Amino acid sequence: MATLTMRIDDRMETELSKLAEAAHRTKSDLAREMLRRQIAIRRFQDLRAKAVPYAEAAGYLTDEDVFRDAS
Repeated sequence: MATLTMRIDDRMETELSKLAEAAHRTKSDLAREMLRRQIAIRRFQDLRAKAVPYAEAAGYLTDEDVFRDAS
């Protein structure tokens, strides 16, 4: 497993500490979860950007178009 060291300002450290205490988790565990979520969001955005031209060509212009045909 790799190690990541980062600097955060005092306010962010205070907020992270509060979150960790309230969730009964470590600050590292919360930071890992936040990074995982951001990575997943970025992957989704990248995939969506690749799929949009194909969807538009097929007549899917909105999310509602997709859900309408899915049912």
